Amino acid sequence: MTKRTIEIMDTTLRDGEQTSGVSFSVSEKLTIAKLLLEELKVDRIEIASARVSEGELEAVKKVTSWADSENLLDKIEVLTFVDGGKSIDWMIASGSKVQNLLTKGSLNHLTHQLKKTPEQHFADIKATIELAAKNNIKTNVYLEDWSNGMRNSKEYVFEYLDFLTTQKIERVLLPDTLGVLTPVETFKFIAEVKEKYPKLHIDFHGHNDYDLGVANVMEAVKAGTNGLHLTINGMGERAGNAPMASVIAVINDFLEDVKINTNEKALNKVSKLVENFSGFRIPVNKPVVGANVFTQTAGIHADGDNKNNLYFNDLMPERFGRKRKYALGKTSGKANIQKNLQDLGLSLNDEELKKVTQRIIELGDKKEVVSQDDLPYIISDVLDSDTIEKRIVVENYVLGHAKGMKPSTTLQLKVEGIQYEAHAQGDGQFDAFMNALRKLYKTHSKKDLPGLIDYAVRIPPGSHSDALCETIITWKGEKKEFITRGLDSDQTVSAIKATEKMLNII
Repeated sequence: MTKRTIEIMDTTLRDGEQTSGVSFSVSEKLTIAKLLLEELKVDRIEIASARVSEGELEAVKKVTSWADSENLLDKIEVLTFVDGGKSIDWMIASGSKVQNLLTKGSLNHLTHQLKKTPEQHFADIKATIELAAKNNIKTNVYLEDWSNGMRNSKEYVFEYLDFLTTQKIERVLLPDTLGVLTPVETFKFIAEVKEKYPKLHIDFHGHNDYDLGVANVMEAVKAGTNGLHLTINGMGERAGNAPMASVIAVINDFLEDVKINTNEKALNKVSKLVENFSGFRIPVNKPVVGANVFTQTAGIHADGDNKNNLYFNDLMPERFGRKRKYALGKTSGKANIQKNLQDLGLSLNDEELKKVTQRIIELGDKKEVVSQDDLPYIISDVLDSDTIEKRIVVENYVLGHAKGMKPSTTLQLKVEGIQYEAHAQGDGQFDAFMNALRKLYKTHSKKDLPGLIDYAVRIPPGSHSDALCETIITWKGEKKEFITRGLDSDQTVSAIKATEKMLNII
């Protein structure tokens, strides 16, 4: 079967930058442009609107200069306007060679916004296209509000397209400007245009106001569109544009008679970079690029993956430069934990695995996020705890810390069923806790507490502020030094847990 190639045009740097609160710097635009063309390998990129600002002009100059040196200048496009040649002057100053000319694709927009007749509008467009050609600038034409034009003023749309067939243009760009189309309409309207104008190169530009962006793109491709406009992470005005990652996956997996040049393995890398530059956060459940979409949470799913990949689909994470993960939390089963242990090169016997599983479930019940990096600490904590007979329990404590006042602790300690209580202050919360503990021991015991000679805190590498925290304390007893460990998301609490182990050892 001969497959037809669909062009992918990325408009993250133009339409995507219309996302509320997003503005890329000159260096960010250049970096993203390079990644889009060299690594993601999209066919074209739309990088700016003409006449927006001096900063925009500088950014476009940087991109076009680089693109020219790499023989990619014909892949760089700029949105322009029918403005008596001002946009063309801007294009010349920026070094750009392809304009995407914004025109009116519905009679409603033409009549009420421009207040012109079709003949007047077409004459202005013709003059702009001819001026561009004189300056060696190629032209693609946007029909703004084309979707409503097809709904409400189809005769005007076809009259306009008849005119465009007489002009020296490269492509006709058909936007669903307000994101109002249904998939049925998208197929019908694109098919009508392609049937009537088979020689026109047609691009479909979908918005996502009803969350139908990907579905509409699928129907546009089936109806014969030649190109698609997409954005990284679905960025764009209002609800955004059709998202690059989802569309690429859909085309590769479900549309057998077409092909694209895009490198899907680079999607995650580019997506994360754009997220960092824009501050526009990717929802964790966003298909293909979301943090959670390749994470199995339920233990039964991990078990099924062990048994002939029962819970896999064609969206394998490796396709997109990612890796499948198995979440650790209150729904984790042994299979989830075994998958994580395999990744770490660790093994436990059945009894140890059962205890570690129970501890992870307990942490999950406390709403703690448990990561694979936390797992070695949890194992160490659980196995270490098993060797100590628990005769002394830190039953309750209240830790107080207010600005301008010394930290304080009220402590309840249960020793072989008998409860004791003390209150003390200190230079820090843990120091206050230790002072309360010493007060209890001085009052009720003949033993001296070991001296604390080293105190170390560790969190897993690369973790954030919600990571599990391991506190390792070295104690000096009467005869020898020994170490205890405590594990918790709170540093002081993990130190208290390590101290409780010390009390049971002595």
